Amino acid sequence: MFNYPARILFCLTLCVGTLISISSNSWFGAWAGLEVNLLSFIPLISTKGMMSVEASLKYFLTQALASILLFFSILFFLGYYKTTFVPVFSNFSILMLFNTALLIKLGAAPFHFWFPGVMEGVSWGTSIILMTWQKLAPLVLISYTFYSSVLIYTSVLLSSLIGALGGMNQTSLRKIMAYSSINHLGWILSGMLLNNLYWFVYFLFYSFLSGSLVILFMNLQLSQFNHLFLIKDSNFFNKISLFGNFLSLGGLPPFLGFFPKWLIIQGLATSGHILLISIITSLTLVVLFYYLRIFFASITISNMGTKWQLPDPYWSPLSSCLAGISIFGLPLFPLFYSFF
Repeated sequence: MFNYPARILFCLTLCVGTLISISSNSWFGAWAGLEVNLLSFIPLISTKGMMSVEASLKYFLTQALASILLFFSILFFLGYYKTTFVPVFSNFSILMLFNTALLIKLGAAPFHFWFPGVMEGVSWGTSIILMTWQKLAPLVLISYTFYSSVLIYTSVLLSSLIGALGGMNQTSLRKIMAYSSINHLGWILSGMLLNNLYWFVYFLFYSFLSGSLVILFMNLQLSQFNHLFLIKDSNFFNKISLFGNFLSLGGLPPFLGFFPKWLIIQGLATSGHILLISIITSLTLVVLFYYLRIFFASITISNMGTKWQLPDPYWSPLSSCLAGISIFGLPLFPLFYSFF
C-alpha cells in the first residue's frame, strides 16, 4: 500500500480530511472535510485489478449520494433557523435526512449494501482503513446531533441482525469481516444512547481487534475460507492466534473483546434498555457461531506436511504481539473499569 510516495500523500490528506470534519465549527466545514477524505481514499482503493476498480466505483457512487444528502440537510438546517418564512421541512425531518446521509457513509444497516462489495475488492491494508478510520468522522458527526429516534433504533437492530445473519454462508474472509463490522456498528450506535465515552471506547477496542486480525490475514496471505486448510503451521500457533482473535472480536469472555461489550451491556441495563440488550446480545451469539463454524474445521483437519520441514515462514513478531494482547487482555479490565 505504501510502495509509492503518492499513496503516502493520499494517506496524509485522508487523515487531514477526517480531522477537519471533527474539529470544524460549521457544518459546511464538516462536509468539506468529508469530501477531502473521500477524494483521498478513492486513489488508495484503485489499483490495477478489475475488482478494485469496481470497488472504487461503488464506494464513490454511494459516498457521493450520501454527500449530496448531507449537503441538502445542511442547507435545510440554515433555512430552518435563519429564515422568517415557514420552512418546508420540520427540524425532525432535517435531522432524519442528516443522520441518513451519515449512516450511508458508515455502511450501517439498512444502508449497508455497498459495504461487503467494496470490502471484497480492496486489499487487506485498505480494508483496515475502511473498517476503522473511515468510520470515525461520520460517527463523531452523528454524536454531535444524536437523539433517540426510530431511525437510530432501527439501524441498531438491523445492523446487529444483518451483521449476524449475513456472514453465515460466506466463504470470503473479507466479506466475513465486513458483516462483522456491520454487527459492531450496532453496538457502537447503541453506545451513543448512553454517553460519548462509551461508544468511543468501544470504537477504539474494535479498531485494535480488527486491525490485529487483518494483520494476521496479511502475514498468512489468507483471503478465502479454504486457505485456512493450507496454512503451514507445525505448532498450530498461527491457527490458535487466528482462532483466539476471532473469539476476542466476537466478544467472548475472558478475551479482550468482551470488555467493551460488557461496558455497553452494563450501561444499557442501568438506563433500562433491557429488550435492546437481549436482542443484540443474542445476535452476537450468532456471530460467534459462524466464527466457530469456520475455525473448528480448520483446526481439527490437519494439512499434509513432512516432519522435517522448516518452521512456519509466515511468523511475524508484530502479529504475534497483537494476537497476544487481544487474547490475553483480561488483566486490563480493572484498569479500564476504574474510569466508569
